[in-house]
Amino acid sequence: MKKRINVSVIGAHRCSKKTQDLAYRMGAKIAEQGWTLICGGAGGVMEAACSGAKSAGGTTVGILPGSNCEEANGFLDVCIPTGLGYARNILVVRSSVAIVAFSGKHGTLSEIAFALNESKKVYSLYPWKINGIKQCVSPEDVIKKIKKQLSR
Repeated sequence: MKKRINVSVIGAHRCSKKTQDLAYRMGAKIAEQGWTLICGGAGGVMEAACSGAKSAGGTTVGILPGSNCEEANGFLDVCIPTGLGYARNILVVRSSVAIVAFSGKHGTLSEIAFALNESKKVYSLYPWKINGIKQCVSPEDVIKKIKKQLSR
């Protein structure tokens, strides 16, 4: 039986076109590996990554802060409404073997903090100045580093 790998993509619910394009590419690369993309289910980075994953035939899961799926982006295969607000960020982190961080604010920072506290690997395509984050130069670089992590 094939091992199932979940990778979380975290970042702002509103972002620049450049960040959207990068998140789209990241989502596609995750899907090309046969991995499941986990996210917070909203717009911005999350929606772009899900769109990329779907374009590559991948599976997407959104763990939503609210109590219904109406707030979810249109590229989710599975919508999990929690009613937990930002507290759901721990679920986004715990459900994955690796976290890919883009630009964001307090919600993204809380996910990074949870991930580091849980000894999860955090790979970033945004220049966060936080010890423990592995800076990457491209989605391909992220994939290479996650594969190396998984081979250990």
